[in-house]
Amino acid sequence: MVKKISIVLIIGIMLFSLAGCKREQALQDGYYTARMDGYDEFGWEEFAVISVSNGEIVTVEYNAKASSGFIKSWDIAYMRIMNPIQGTYPNNYTRRYGASFLKSQSSDAIDVVSGASTSGANFKLLTAALLEKAKAGDSSVAVVPYPQ
Repeated sequence: MVKKISIVLIIGIMLFSLAGCKREQALQDGYYTARMDGYDEFGWEEFAVISVSNGEIVTVEYNAKASSGFIKSWDIAYMRIMNPIQGTYPNNYTRRYGASFLKSQSSDAIDVVSGASTSGANFKLLTAALLEKAKAGDSSVAVVPYPQ
């Protein structure tokens, strides 16, 4: 009987220890922002913002802005040009990337959107930076360099 109680206690301690390790890696509640380092050759600066609650990402915003503050997904003229050529447009692919990240909670599992692969690569970089900030509970803006 004592042996069974000892085994149960040891298993309980191990499970409690594992739960403690998981909490160390958990995301800290708050809002986190990452942006690309400056504007691309077309004049857009991509950014992403997440909200974390109870250790999970609950909202994702991904977009780009011009130096004037104009948001890329609001650019209807650009949408009308891009959609027939690429099969997508900023208001579409930014939402799809955000939804994919929200569902997976991982920057490694983001589904690539055909016609927006450069933005997808940048989004993966942004989300990796966001996850690092959220793990550390660091709400300062992450500035992500463009890939070489």
